[in-house]
Amino acid sequence: MMLKNRSADLMLVLATFLAGIGWIFSKETIQEMPPFAFIGLRFAVSAFVLLPMCLSTMIKVPKGHLGMGAFIGLLQGGALSLWIYAVSITTELGSGAFIMSLSMLFVPLCSWLIFRDRPNIAFWCSLPIAALGMFMLSLNGGGWTLQGSQFVFLCAALMISFQFIANSHVSKWIPTAVLTCVQFFFTGVFALLLSGFVETWPETISTTTWLWFAASVLPATCARFFIQITGQKNTTSSNAALIMILEPVWTVIFSVLWYGEHTAANKIIGCTLILISLILYRGWGKISQVFGNTHRV
Repeated sequence: MMLKNRSADLMLVLATFLAGIGWIFSKETIQEMPPFAFIGLRFAVSAFVLLPMCLSTMIKVPKGHLGMGAFIGLLQGGALSLWIYAVSITTELGSGAFIMSLSMLFVPLCSWLIFRDRPNIAFWCSLPIAALGMFMLSLNGGGWTLQGSQFVFLCAALMISFQFIANSHVSKWIPTAVLTCVQFFFTGVFALLLSGFVETWPETISTTTWLWFAASVLPATCARFFIQITGQKNTTSSNAALIMILEPVWTVIFSVLWYGEHTAANKIIGCTLILISLILYRGWGKISQVFGNTHRV
């Protein structure tokens, strides 16, 4: 059993690795491909890749449930369209990744607003640290200025939190593979429709860009979600939550290695504070247990 859990944890680490490097794949693809068109094609193609694996199960799912999955896909499409727009205008992928990771802290806040579920003490302890981290990220030239890309990342993170809440409820009624496929498809539909209204395709797109696009679809989307779901089934939710924090860390590493991204001291402090807030929030149960045992000793 211990070996199985360790294997699952390693799979989740691999999933965060693929998610982190996926930021680089995306940034490289949209050098030539329109951003919204990229998101649309990425998720529509991913849906068709997954379809043969879940078609027989999908047929048995009630249409009403599939409709709810489609709505969540449209919500995800809006969130990811904001995200890719922020990626297209930012020069700091690492900071953007840490801002996006705040979506998990927005979840209890949004749940409180919608369902009147009061956040637990872990949330209230983590929130001031995250806010301080966001403040440090926004310091520019000695003053506080929320950059355009940072604001868009923040909006995307907030929208992702609403999508996460809806997903948590609908996933009880729809098999995971079916829900993922439906969401991917309607995410793609939303972004492609948006692209049709506001974007113009270039006359030619290089083979290199299509290879970056393929890397975004296969390892960074299809393989990542398959590995992540498999890993989550064979480990504890607390372990999975803590491991998934690694995604923005990988993104920072890859952006420094690939783009030579310079990170100012205040940005490093800001990212570190956000990371601490997420570890505190997601690992609150384990932290409380350790301090409880220490107190009893």
